[in-house]
Amino acid sequence: MRNHFYRDSPWSHNLSHSSPDMRQVARTTFKRTIDTAWFLIKIMVPVSLAVELLGWSGLLQKIALVMAPLMKILGLPGEATLVYISGALLNNYSAIAVMSSMNLTIHDATILAFMSLVSHNLIVETAVMKSIGSSAVKMVTLRVGTAIIGGLLLNLLLPASFREIKLFASSSIAQSAFWPLMASWAISTLKLVGRIILYILVLMFIQTLLEQFNLMERLSRWLGWLMQIFGLEPSMSFLWIVANVVGYTYGAGIIKAARGDGHMTVQEGDLFNHHAAITHSLFEDTVLFSAISLPVIWLLVPRIIFSMLAVWGERARRTLLKRSLRAGIA
Repeated sequence: MRNHFYRDSPWSHNLSHSSPDMRQVARTTFKRTIDTAWFLIKIMVPVSLAVELLGWSGLLQKIALVMAPLMKILGLPGEATLVYISGALLNNYSAIAVMSSMNLTIHDATILAFMSLVSHNLIVETAVMKSIGSSAVKMVTLRVGTAIIGGLLLNLLLPASFREIKLFASSSIAQSAFWPLMASWAISTLKLVGRIILYILVLMFIQTLLEQFNLMERLSRWLGWLMQIFGLEPSMSFLWIVANVVGYTYGAGIIKAARGDGHMTVQEGDLFNHHAAITHSLFEDTVLFSAISLPVIWLLVPRIIFSMLAVWGERARRTLLKRSLRAGIA
């Protein structure tokens, strides 16, 4: 495997530098933060507003009715469709909020949690994946397909006792008046945008300091063995940490910069997406669902297995077909 991520690039600075140029660090951090924040906000805000309006109008519930037969195949009640749609269009927080309004067992909630973890925030995160070399259709198909297949398997494998334990027992979702709903949406969106900017700022600052001290290459050596098991380049170590700690949305700047600055090829970026599309936010989001008493082992292990199958399957496909086209469309 090649490890050229840091070779002859701005990420390779001489360790003899006793201290970083803080003015340059600040300029780089600020520019990357602004660029990434704008990239995310111009996608997230319209999507969030559209989903809010769909919910208020009742169209979201009608869409859920169409998908109800699929939920039943997965061993879930028909109304569970609303949980999956909310997670797929927004995030895991939204999925949990909808979950709490329904009568669900641990069996139901575990399957829905797995599906949401794999395929949440599809529109925003697919835009990030596309920016580093993957086909949007391919990534959506991978994530939704994995969510459905994983849900089917979990329905068969989860302990029978999970069906007997009620996790939530609540009434249906209440519909709010339009303007109060919009006011609430505006406040929550402003808070989210502020949090995103803060996360990006901190991450960009850390990344820039790591560049100045040439610590990226050391990190690559420390975790290179794990990347090789996953089917990724050792140089993906830092990106892997970012994707699994804070996810695609908050880590978009670093992930996009790696591709935009030429630190990884389209093919490498596409392989990284095959893995991270399924496992990203492995720590934060898993903890989030464990906080509502869902079994962590059933949320962690299947995602890791599916991500390895996705990467090694894609590697085998490329080897067998001998395609020379761009990775995202080959």
